[in-house]
Amino acid sequence: MGPAARRYGRWAAAAAVLLPVAGCGAVVAEQGRPSPAVNDSPRHGQQHARADDGAPRDPGAPSAAPASRDPSAGRSASPGPGAGPCTAPAGPYQRRVEEFLGLPVDGRQSEADCRAISAWQRREKLRPAVPGYAGVKTRSHLRVVEARRDPNAGGRCPETRDRIACVDLPRQLMWVQQGRKVLLGPVPIRSGKDGRPTRTGWNRISWRSEKHVSTIYKTPMPYAQFFNGGQAFHGVRDDVYDPDGGSHGCVNLTRADAERLWKTLRVGDRVYIWGRRAGT
Repeated sequence: MGPAARRYGRWAAAAAVLLPVAGCGAVVAEQGRPSPAVNDSPRHGQQHARADDGAPRDPGAPSAAPASRDPSAGRSASPGPGAGPCTAPAGPYQRRVEEFLGLPVDGRQSEADCRAISAWQRREKLRPAVPGYAGVKTRSHLRVVEARRDPNAGGRCPETRDRIACVDLPRQLMWVQQGRKVLLGPVPIRSGKDGRPTRTGWNRISWRSEKHVSTIYKTPMPYAQFFNGGQAFHGVRDDVYDPDGGSHGCVNLTRADAERLWKTLRVGDRVYIWGRRAGT
């Protein structure tokens, strides 16, 4: 074998080694990762898309362009005003909510009423089970909104130079004031249930425990601020608007409101509680 034949033999041997490698994933794709092996079976999700489509495909039709990713995909949000029909029925507080929102007051739920109520609920970050429904949660939150301008308009909480946590049991609201200045709130609360009332009158914050756990009920009481024996302000995970719920005498707040209250009050600050919760 001459020199040229020997060189050709060496080149053919090298090619026989390299060519299979190039066909087994050595082609680099997506930032250096080997491309996947070819597989004619549908990928995960494709077979479901084909089954759910409902219409036969034309084998000769061009493939559809890949859809761009929705930036809001995966986020939980209430549908916008134009995202479909609003079908909530009239609620027990339909007239009251219609009056507050400046809608025609007839106690009947139109789609326009439903959309207006649902939009207001979204603005207030209220999440009723049925958007647009004028139920207990919406009516209870309406009390908070109505009290924002002046929670102490009725003068029930004394206005002094001291910092006072005011607790209005009939309206299930609380706020903090110093003189006529409101330092926090009003925010919704859930007080003691029937048979376990929240004690009324004057008290003081006696001690605080940021990550407290009840020694009696073994439940978390975040941002607990005790004002009368075992009764305290503290956060809960439950719905404070639940009409059937209630505490064992404590003043429950949302966790966020309890944290804000923790940052506002100090040991020695005064607490004034009055009235009676409906149904107790």
